Amino acid sequence: MSLYAIGDLHFSTSVNKPMDVFGDNWTGHEIKIIESWKSSVKDDDLVLVLGDTSWGINLNEAKEDLDIINKLPGNKVFIKGNHDYWWTTVTGLNKLYENMNFLQTNFYEYGEYAICGGRGWMCPNDVKFDENDLKIYIREENRLRISLESARKKGYTKLIVITHYPPTNDKLEESIFTKLFEEYNVEKVIYGHLHGRESFKMGLKGERNGVEYILASCDYVDFKLIKILD
Repeated sequence: MSLYAIGDLHFSTSVNKPMDVFGDNWTGHEIKIIESWKSSVKDDDLVLVLGDTSWGINLNEAKEDLDIINKLPGNKVFIKGNHDYWWTTVTGLNKLYENMNFLQTNFYEYGEYAICGGRGWMCPNDVKFDENDLKIYIREENRLRISLESARKKGYTKLIVITHYPPTNDKLEESIFTKLFEEYNVEKVIYGHLHGRESFKMGLKGERNGVEYILASCDYVDFKLIKILD
């Protein structure tokens, strides 16, 4: 049972939202992702989907995209991205599919690991960060803490966190998220959101203070799922 990850699928089956406006590499990106998924993932594997899954404005519009993902091999765990306007409640979403699980303050059991996660938020920076951002920043840290604490109370010591937003700002400075991950001895943090070569430089990658950080936005990984664990 292997563990894979990919973020920012940006499927748009029911809406007209072509992604090739962001670069020629996005042309036919849905097909690239699906082909990689089918060639890599087995039915008993787990795929972590890191937000911005569908451009659907509501659940009816997103349903076709979710149905496509549901038919792909493996079990799936989702977190909310900043463009997932269709996301309703975790309780409601978790009733839709047998092999698709949606996280917010809950967690997913994967062997000896607990998969914890949440959307996250932008970290304090010099470009745009106001009082409202600060409120969301603190709220999202609390939601991640609840997820991690729930796993810890269940007896899990091996923890993986998935978020949509990067855990630091563009200067890769310490944040309440990085402090939280170190506090809970998280092994790996996997995230997306960043697109384009210049943005990729703004993502924390590799090990820092005992935590491994992995960027898995789909254009960064060339629209291929990456294996996290065998």
